[in-house]
Amino acid sequence: MAQVKHLLQQHRRAATLATVLAIQMMIVVDVSIVNVALPVIQRDLGVGQAELAWVLDGYLIAFGSFLLVAGRLGDLLGRKRVLLGGLGLFVGASTLCGLAPNVELLVAARVLQGLGGAFASAVVLAIIAAEYPTPEERSRAMSLYVFISVGGGSLGLLAGGLLTAAISWHWIFFINVPIGIGALTAGRALVADTPGLGLRDGVDWFGAILVTATGMLGVFTIIKAPERGWVSGATLGTALATLALAALFVAHQRRRTDPIVPARVVRLRSLSGSSIVRGLFASGLFASFYVGTLYFQRVLEYGTVASGAAFLPQTLMVAALAIGPTTWLVSRFGAHRMLVAGLASMSAGLLLLSEIQAGGSYLPIVLVSFLLVGVGGGLAGAPLMTIALSEVPAADAGVASAIINLSMYVPGAIGLAVVGALAAGQTRALSAGGQPLADALVGGYQLGYLVCAGAVAAGLLVAMSVLRPARVAS
Repeated sequence: MAQVKHLLQQHRRAATLATVLAIQMMIVVDVSIVNVALPVIQRDLGVGQAELAWVLDGYLIAFGSFLLVAGRLGDLLGRKRVLLGGLGLFVGASTLCGLAPNVELLVAARVLQGLGGAFASAVVLAIIAAEYPTPEERSRAMSLYVFISVGGGSLGLLAGGLLTAAISWHWIFFINVPIGIGALTAGRALVADTPGLGLRDGVDWFGAILVTATGMLGVFTIIKAPERGWVSGATLGTALATLALAALFVAHQRRRTDPIVPARVVRLRSLSGSSIVRGLFASGLFASFYVGTLYFQRVLEYGTVASGAAFLPQTLMVAALAIGPTTWLVSRFGAHRMLVAGLASMSAGLLLLSEIQAGGSYLPIVLVSFLLVGVGGGLAGAPLMTIALSEVPAADAGVASAIINLSMYVPGAIGLAVVGALAAGQTRALSAGGQPLADALVGGYQLGYLVCAGAVAAGLLVAMSVLRPARVAS
């Protein structure tokens, strides 16, 4: 009987993992899948570039602003409740996006989508950590989570191109509905309904308002900086206002007995150090997707579907390592060594991509580079997650999960904006100097890849110095 109960428990945990990973996949894919369809949406709705930008910006601002609050509410109210509530809002908003007859309703629905995505995504890692407490099991689960997070971007580009070309742009949103309803049903039945800490001490509503406002203004500043200028008065003004709000939030948290972000969590070297590494990792990786897409479409003249498919070797390499090898390697050599090896491989791959040429092709440089980046993502991602959660108390896993998400999302947005601006500036300078357009474009992309490689290499240095495991006295 005990063996049967253990077997049933194993099946429930596997089904729970599949459910929360499906939810995470929807949220990750939703960002890149919209990028491909933007030109078609602009034509169908008859809107200008400034209005169209809010289809992306509305989602990103809402998502980034509510992650910390959502994570803490998961700790207080119960993670299952927050997960299912966020998922329900995400699915409902997806329906509204697909039905939107004008850009105003589409943007409003995208804001709701971002809010729902933040609440669902903020607690996914905490749920996985609770289901898989042992290091080997957690490493395997985290490998799959990394595959979803890293591979979702390229899968979104491919799916967006296919759905837009085969049916219409409306279906990039409608596709979330059946998947989301299935995930809601499975989540209600499978996810453990563990109680939260409760609201006996109340909720720090002022702190929640402050951190949300800080997030909104900060993300808005990052997104609009390339358009308004990095040193323009508008950008510097909102950046200073963001810093002021952040300082006020920190001062307020120090006076609270029930802070949104407990000081005991922030002081964990494993969590704070891995968050810095993850931010550098994400800024290089996400920006490289952007540069690669531009290179494929503007220089190699690939279509949207072909551009998405071009990233598949990188995605498949992450998946191949996530299925099992990474877990074995971590158990054999340790999380820190695999993290260092992964970041080194990713840096090398991104550095090799800086050798692309205007008259080049996909083979061999791009393929070899993508395989190296895929190996790096597959080796580094799971150990980084494992290290981040290794010292986090179970009661604070929700806010820690939100911090991990935030440390990928905000630096990723910054990296994309900075690399995009530098690449465009280099292209303009080369074009003004008399170089042909293709050569000028490639010169910009080469610089972009160099910056991406530098960001990941900086993460490698931090990992080697800050996250180095302590020596055990003999």
